[in-house]
Amino acid sequence: MVAYDLEHIPIVDLANKIIVTAVTSRASDIHMDPVDEGLKIRFRIDGALQDHTIIPREYERNLTTRIKLIANMNITETRLPQDGAIKGRIDDRDLDMRVSALPTNEGEKIVIRILDYTRSLAGLESLGFSHKNFEKVKRMLEVPNGIILVTGATGSGKSTTTYSMLQELNKEYTNIITVEDPIEMNIEGINQVQVNSEIGLSFAAVLRSILRQDPNIILIGEIRDSETAQIAVRASITGHLVLSTIHTNNSLSTIERLLDMDVERYLLSSALTGIISQKLARTLCPHCKKLRKTTLFEKQVFKQVLNKNVVEVFEAEGCDKCINGYRGRQAIQEVLVIDDEIRDALSNENISKDELRHLVYSRDVSTLLQDGLEKVLEGYTTFEEIYKLIEIENDLDELYDDVLVKARQKLEEEDQKEKEEPTNE
Repeated sequence: MVAYDLEHIPIVDLANKIIVTAVTSRASDIHMDPVDEGLKIRFRIDGALQDHTIIPREYERNLTTRIKLIANMNITETRLPQDGAIKGRIDDRDLDMRVSALPTNEGEKIVIRILDYTRSLAGLESLGFSHKNFEKVKRMLEVPNGIILVTGATGSGKSTTTYSMLQELNKEYTNIITVEDPIEMNIEGINQVQVNSEIGLSFAAVLRSILRQDPNIILIGEIRDSETAQIAVRASITGHLVLSTIHTNNSLSTIERLLDMDVERYLLSSALTGIISQKLARTLCPHCKKLRKTTLFEKQVFKQVLNKNVVEVFEAEGCDKCINGYRGRQAIQEVLVIDDEIRDALSNENISKDELRHLVYSRDVSTLLQDGLEKVLEGYTTFEEIYKLIEIENDLDELYDDVLVKARQKLEEEDQKEKEEPTNE
């Protein structure tokens, strides 16, 4: 925990110092949580929250007011949630942040999202796609019309991936229009529209107007409801390439989600070009990672999923250049290109979920689990990190068989037996 000399630091300088420290620490978010002692400041670094400092209660109101002021928020309103943005230079750094204020029983909680566009600007090559998946994505982008969906949980890098694809498609001869809420990154040569629900400027309303603007490519920030999904799918079958994001876990659940949104099967089968599902795993620190022997369960998983005999994997150690052995994050991806056989199956109302799953994963598709385990073998991340991100037993039970579950049980039984055996001292 950092201690600030609050008696001698003006609130303006304190706010700047906290923000700059978060940026230099590679934080994605700053959390200002009201607690009994005052305001607890935490940074989210590589997906995990780290305590930074506690601002005493007598300075709490001044600090939250300063943050709201530079974010162009109403400083007199403390009873309702508010959103704002901070753009500008602080201590010679160009910063772009989103600010959210939420009233709680202890006071106002402030969260600042720090937007980092370096990955998006670096292009698709920097996103950690395997060679096979990268070639699939390139093929998708060459299709003149259809819909490409990027799926995953909040904070899984969906926007980074979609912006990287836009950079790839941004040519002089194309008319690209986006509809976003909010616009996260200004891109030269692209027409970007900010949604404003208060005046009726919704995703669906903007989409209808966009189709009269002669676009080649349309980016929809997020498919949130049935109306947006249906307009997006219809736009993609009328000669437009549509990119969008949706909150689902994998390719199969994305298809099911769109069908639940009342998108007609015959339209979906014609429109869908591909699905990119992703999660973010913490990356091993290159300075302190070390090899260790695999456990029985890990050997069984690698053998069953990748058909490889793996005797050693890297594990996190921890040093002064990282946090608990990790530094940065790496995308784990699943890329599905829709082919004619899947299109025919989507049009069939009688196909079962199990049949569709078998059809989807019988293609040359690396599941999230397979891609994650490959990145473990390459030394990018750890088995523990993949185990935490992906429900391994569920995936194996659905996609393979129950051998791994039994192996897991056997391992746990052996560990328990070792604990129960008396030790000779």
